Amino acid sequence: MLDAWRERGEPRVNRMRFRVIEALARRASQHQGDTRRVIDARLSELLDAQELADARDAAPEPSARSPLAGLLDEMSQRAEARPAPSELLDALRSVWSTVSAEKRLRESLAQVPKNAGPLNSSSLVHRSLSLMREVSPDYLQHFLGYVDALSWLEELTLASGAANKDAPRPGAAKKTARGKAR
Repeated sequence: MLDAWRERGEPRVNRMRFRVIEALARRASQHQGDTRRVIDARLSELLDAQELADARDAAPEPSARSPLAGLLDEMSQRAEARPAPSELLDALRSVWSTVSAEKRLRESLAQVPKNAGPLNSSSLVHRSLSLMREVSPDYLQHFLGYVDALSWLEELTLASGAANKDAPRPGAAKKTARGKAR
């Protein structure tokens, strides 16, 4: 059988498996008795497995597919082609942060006075944001997101009335009340 495969040059034969079968055949010819029977049994298993693989490879593909199989194939192809919701959300966040950063940059430019000096705070802010955009747009987006979060927290704190800067501290109010009572 090995010689027949070798003569035909069977492309379907797994070369590694073929080499293992050849090696076992050589080893079997060198032994006698129980060792020979064990090697022959293993050789028989490998040959049977190769014949099954050949038969499976040679089996014709079913030409007529059921409509259900076609529908399942089409659904799986569409599912693979469509991006996952998390990918869409990431893309949307990226676009939104880019648009938001550009809007903030335009707003900072609008706040710069026409005759602003080199140390004008609005001018400095706009120049630093412009520089950030040129050097690292991703960092600018991250920085503006951080600033947005801080301003939101400040608004939240002010709305709750927890941080009134003009109000005296609680400890200071108690001390003055004691001092007046004496």
